[in-house]
Amino acid sequence: MNNISNINNIPKEYMYDPDFNSKLKTILIGDAIGCEKIYVNIDYVKPGAESVKYHSHSKQEEFYFIMSGKGLLRIDGEEILIKTGDVISAPAGKDNGHQFINNSSEILQILDIGTREKDDIITYPDENVFLIKDKGLVFNIDDSIEGWSSEPNE
Repeated sequence: MNNISNINNIPKEYMYDPDFNSKLKTILIGDAIGCEKIYVNIDYVKPGAESVKYHSHSKQEEFYFIMSGKGLLRIDGEEILIKTGDVISAPAGKDNGHQFINNSSEILQILDIGTREKDDIITYPDENVFLIKDKGLVFNIDDSIEGWSSEPNE
């Protein structure tokens, strides 16, 4: 079944910070209209704010379209200037960290589309943290067990 709506008719329950009181507002368009295999969001990032923490996905692929504004894309350890009209792909992979930073004086508006992947592991290298999103499990890399082995006959 196809679902059709207008961006102006998306209910507030499909928004993070619908009144835009904090530094980031997100509209979960895909969820609102019933997308199952992909998510589709619009992120509004205020000046001086970040879209997300710097991270990468093990399975989830993402695509971004800069709808308006400008800022920095932190990707693979580099900072690249981005502006209205730019398109960015973020394929899955441990070494593909990414984050948008609004270093301008205007709102940065980003169309964010990605796949929904079971057991996707999100790595946050700045904090040495792993998150298994659909299970809600968070692990600190610094708490690793020394001397552990998967070998059953040791």
